[in-house]
Amino acid sequence: MAKRRLRTGPTAALPAKPDPDELLRIVQLADPGARRDGDDILAVDVRVCAPVEAGAELTGGVLEKVWAVRVAGEGPLPLDFFDRYLAEGLAFRLGGLAVCRGEVSDPADDAGESGPAVILPVRPTAEELAPLLEQQEEEFAFTAGDIKAALVPQKGQPPAVQELLPFATELTAIELRGEDPVKLGALALELAEALNGIAVDRWRFRIDSAEDLAVSKEEKPEEEAQEEETDPAPE
Repeated sequence: MAKRRLRTGPTAALPAKPDPDELLRIVQLADPGARRDGDDILAVDVRVCAPVEAGAELTGGVLEKVWAVRVAGEGPLPLDFFDRYLAEGLAFRLGGLAVCRGEVSDPADDAGESGPAVILPVRPTAEELAPLLEQQEEEFAFTAGDIKAALVPQKGQPPAVQELLPFATELTAIELRGEDPVKLGALALELAEALNGIAVDRWRFRIDSAEDLAVSKEEKPEEEAQEEETDPAPE
């Protein structure tokens, strides 16, 4: 029965059972109003189901032990793919994988395809951006060293930026792209501070430090180190 239920929504497949308080804290980065409902967590029209132990086949054997956190929409989503974003964001921050429509993905592998953003309540002027970003030939394209930035309308209303909405006239995102996630995070926080916005990761979870964008898989280096130690020395 549990396996059938897991197929009804995007799922974060985690290598260890998450602490309930930590799970709630992370979900509240995506929706500050998220709250417990029994063993589950309710966000904006989304239910984050309590972790259940699942078989290794859920991730195609990539993870030997799997704790599955299913995300189910229960109403109109505040943002397209908000349920999937929740599952992928949880998987990234807890060192796991995301499962959606039978496909298994590692959110950490897709870091180059998109990056963090700064959500602003109004579209900034060129004068406001000039001290922070260098204007390119295209009207809405900017750079900051090796980081690219684009000014685009924010589609939907991410719950993480609810505090901006009472004053917002045109939610706008400064989308950042680059190779170094920590540098991206530092710039996002700098822009948010200077322009009275909110820095979020690519899944629209609020970020509080640049390191929030770093890959959250601390066990992998240890495992590799152990393999190196057990490998026989070449003769």
